[in-house]
Amino acid sequence: MRRAEDVLNMQHAARKGGVSLLLRWLGTRTGADVLLVDSSGAVASPPRTPLGDTDGDLVRRAVRELTVRGLRSMAVDQDGTNCIILPLDGPRGVCMPLLAAVFSQPTTPDVPLPLADATSALSLSWMTEHTWQQQRRVQRAEARVREAVLRLLMNGQVTVARQIAGALHRELPATVRVYVIEGPPGVRSLVADELAETAEHAWIIPCPVYADHMFLLVPAGSDASPDWTRSPSLTARCWIGVSDEVPLRDTATGYAQAFHALAAARHRTERQASFAGNPDLALTIGPDAATWAEGFLAPIHAHRARRHQDPDSKELLATAASWLNFSSRATAHLKIHRNTLSARLTCIQRLLDLDLDRLADQAALALALRALAPGRPARSQHDAAAAPSLDELLRLPQVAVWAEHQFRPLHAPEIPASVPGTLTTWLCLDARIAPTAAALSLSASAVRKRLARSESLLQRSLLRPPSAVHDLWLAQRALDLGAREPAPASVPTWRNPGGGVIVQGQAARADGAHGRQPRRRAYRAGGTGRTLRTARVRDPGRPCHTRGVSRGCSPWRGPGRT
Repeated sequence: MRRAEDVLNMQHAARKGGVSLLLRWLGTRTGADVLLVDSSGAVASPPRTPLGDTDGDLVRRAVRELTVRGLRSMAVDQDGTNCIILPLDGPRGVCMPLLAAVFSQPTTPDVPLPLADATSALSLSWMTEHTWQQQRRVQRAEARVREAVLRLLMNGQVTVARQIAGALHRELPATVRVYVIEGPPGVRSLVADELAETAEHAWIIPCPVYADHMFLLVPAGSDASPDWTRSPSLTARCWIGVSDEVPLRDTATGYAQAFHALAAARHRTERQASFAGNPDLALTIGPDAATWAEGFLAPIHAHRARRHQDPDSKELLATAASWLNFSSRATAHLKIHRNTLSARLTCIQRLLDLDLDRLADQAALALALRALAPGRPARSQHDAAAAPSLDELLRLPQVAVWAEHQFRPLHAPEIPASVPGTLTTWLCLDARIAPTAAALSLSASAVRKRLARSESLLQRSLLRPPSAVHDLWLAQRALDLGAREPAPASVPTWRNPGGGVIVQGQAARADGAHGRQPRRRAYRAGGTGRTLRTARVRDPGRPCHTRGVSRGCSPWRGPGRT
């Protein structure tokens, strides 16, 4: 009866806790230190308390004796300590561990019996856990390969991506639709497992930057809202952004579209949104954009690393693109340390003579990188001296139409003027929440709420990168130029939604009234130096006061600064 009860207890422990719980039960039942070891005597599953050096040597000696003699069991006694070794049964070709029990006192004749009975349950439990671990390793390896394929596609390296995908016996379609799914990080793996069964021919890739995001690359030609997008597990806990159909080489564009659609989906009850078609500015400008961009990025293209650990031009360009898209999360995207990211950005600023704290310089750099991306129109035939400036590109008629289209949803009659006003102020103040709140006499949370309203109207991400802030700054600049107004020398006039009015203040040269030394930095194409601006805020019931505002709407006129 005792033996039958022991067998039932072994099976219960194996089902409930696997190998570890069964070993603990055996230790309690026999009064020994019970563990699993491999053929060399190394510990595979440790006991509750670590073995001493003497006991460890005894276990290794017993394992060697059993292996050399080819026995099915071995018992070794040394200085009053007993060790029993029993091999576990398994399929051919699998290196099974051995069961070891170390007794600090002499054993009774009935003690080896439960150890022998436990080998069957231990074999099954160990094989189950071993198989599961192998499957997890394969899944992790495949996930890393999929991530590598995604990174190659995001960088436009389609040929290499196809070769790696072929190693997985999976073909990449010529045209894809990108889905970005956002949900709690804890359910991402569950959703991925479900989509692996329901989303046929889809590439499912966890986002390497955001823990709550997941990518799907689906062959084009299918419905933008297939059946799997209406799964209860998705509609209840996740949001879905869908891109247009894009060529495989433009996967990065598809990702940006899906990310912007995701921003719109957060404000919809159906939790899903498709990208609202909007042409890219570089495509709108045409070949002249590439001509300007080549001149703008020429210092980086000419850069050569002085030391083997220094970044070359390709690494600098990849770093710039990643930082513009993901901000500080570029460290996770590029798999580099934050100090490395900071050093590379410093190098980029030095080469291009930019201040990447300024939204104007960020927007120019982002446009230049997009204009030279694979698949863009070839550069036009211009002499280097006759290359157009950025302002000349933004004055083109088609760019003016593009710029008006960017802000059109904000000018609907039912939209309060405070919404576009807050967005304009935010763009003017380098997309910074705190200065915007101070300029409008609002709280930071109120500014975020109004920007979130702009997100839902524009169907573009603003507060979470990759955002549309660079396109919006360029659109605002194009509208200012189209109105034939000079570059703003002061903060423009906006109506404060709280009742006050922000009026234009006097602009002063940095080497003028404020008594500061001029900064040795001039703008190309005849641009002026940097200015300091003062915004005066008037609010009923409050005395007038001034706020110094620097880095406002930039009078940036050329493809770079010298």
